[in-house]
Amino acid sequence: MARCEVCGNEYDKAFSVTMAGGDSHTFDSFECAIHALAPTCEHCGCRVIGHGVETEAHSFCCAHCARETGYSGIADRV
Repeated sequence: MARCEVCGNEYDKAFSVTMAGGDSHTFDSFECAIHALAPTCEHCGCRVIGHGVETEAHSFCCAHCARETGYSGIADRV
């Protein structure tokens, strides 16, 4: 069994996620994986689960949040 790096649970169905840089992480649930790996919207603070929007080096959950932070010309992906 593997141990989740977020909650510490040992679980027989744990899984690993390997990032582009080669770092590997082990989790017992998608909830823990999201908590550890998903970026946070710089305006509202929610986790960016879907595509979100990026501008320069900033991540937002949607175009509205990017505009609220002062970025213009941002559109949600369709």
